[in-house]
Amino acid sequence: MSDQVAPTTWLVVPCFNEAARLDRDGFFSLLDESVGVVLVDDGSTDDTAEILRAWSAADERVACLILPRNQGKGEAVRAGLRWALDHDAAFVGYIDADLATPPSEVHRLLGVLRDHDDLAVVMGSRVMRLGSALERQGHRHFTGRLYATAASYALNIPVYDTQCGAKFFRVTPTFRHAVASPFGSRWSFDVRLLQRLLDGAPDAPGLPLSSFYEVPLNEWRDVAGSKVRLVSAARAFVELWPVARTRRRSLRR
Repeated sequence: MSDQVAPTTWLVVPCFNEAARLDRDGFFSLLDESVGVVLVDDGSTDDTAEILRAWSAADERVACLILPRNQGKGEAVRAGLRWALDHDAAFVGYIDADLATPPSEVHRLLGVLRDHDDLAVVMGSRVMRLGSALERQGHRHFTGRLYATAASYALNIPVYDTQCGAKFFRVTPTFRHAVASPFGSRWSFDVRLLQRLLDGAPDAPGLPLSSFYEVPLNEWRDVAGSKVRLVSAARAFVELWPVARTRRRSLRR
């Protein structure tokens, strides 16, 4: 990066056929002297890759990865996270390409993580409450609540919203291990990642539950064009079973 100091925080944005929804001003408002963005094209068949390349060429704080074929959101996120780790990131995270979680909320959650040394994971949480501005379709809200409840049981922790697309992490040996191998899940990779962080590995102990923190979002909105369909939602439920099995084995050790 020429004479510019490289960002210490990288935000990964997985993109698949997003050309019609990409908001240049929104993405560039995420950038500051410490925050960069890794845009990952997951084998798009529209003009997404060309747009991402152009944005990357316009600012050194924007990196662009083009995957040769569609591998699913989980692997696109993992590719971006591993790129960030290879570039000396101290903090990493991922957000959705539709910016359902607006940049102001992204910076607020990052601030929570950076300001509290005891936290390793900060997650946005879509809690419907007075005073918030959450715009969510009714059927997606209720389906999401069913899934989140099942995910909470699978992980055996009191997490409210595993699927909010705004998650941020302090880089630790445990995090590096958690993203070292494929998640083996297209739609439940968030849950699989949390399970790996909780369980750890022989050379990277699991993170204590006290280092995970959910932050209720002040703003969030459903954006038209979601890639999640009924069949995909059903598969996401099925993918919770191996997570639950692995988690319970770990708790018994």
